Amino acid sequence: MNRYLFKQAFKITIPIFFGYIAIGIPFGINIVAAGYPWWIAPLMSIIIYAGAGQYVAVGLFAAGLSIPQIMITELFVNIRHIVYGLSLITKFKKAGKWKPYLIFALTDETYAILTGVDLPKDAPAGPFYGCIALLNHIYWILGGVIGAVACTVLQYFHMEQYLQGVDFALTAMFVVILIEQIKKSRDIFPPAVGFFTCVAGVILWKLGIVPTNNIILVAIALGLAAIVLVRGRQFFAQTAKNISEEKNAQS
Repeated sequence: MNRYLFKQAFKITIPIFFGYIAIGIPFGINIVAAGYPWWIAPLMSIIIYAGAGQYVAVGLFAAGLSIPQIMITELFVNIRHIVYGLSLITKFKKAGKWKPYLIFALTDETYAILTGVDLPKDAPAGPFYGCIALLNHIYWILGGVIGAVACTVLQYFHMEQYLQGVDFALTAMFVVILIEQIKKSRDIFPPAVGFFTCVAGVILWKLGIVPTNNIILVAIALGLAAIVLVRGRQFFAQTAKNISEEKNAQS
């Protein structure tokens, strides 16, 4: 991995740096506030590295759930990564020895970058993508350490109130990523579907049709249905057109 690749990867991951530092801090705070020592935060981030899954795990452990219950819950929280991996099979074909780590380090934000970034000219895919994933991993670990240490110190001085509100950074970071993807693809259909399906989920909850803990699942189901109906028809129409053109060319 040369300096050029590192510099390019660092430039691309700067928004993730600020986002992961900010949302890693609340995770570290949650760890210490739940009664665990500060070093649990970097240990979880190194071994698990699941973002939202780590937030959920803290609450599950604090609630005293059994290991099987925690495993099932974490499976449903992170099952979306299966879809992420399937969509990156082509990109990861030439990743070489970096492939296992890329699979392990595939978070929402890393996926968003990898699906939108272009490989620099003559750059090897594995080291470049791996550098992006590794930098994001380091940012996340660092954020957790800062939060855990800060909470430990502030608890000592009884000043925990100064850490309130930092969790909004997660929302802000996704907004930045979304804007960059729209600017690059000039396609507003997927984010529009996401917005309206979330609104639909909240409305169904307000009407008492959907319980609070199922809003996200309902929004995801509605979004997938909408994309399949619209983009699926477009895909099959384009495929049929391509087949027809190939037959005409052969004849």
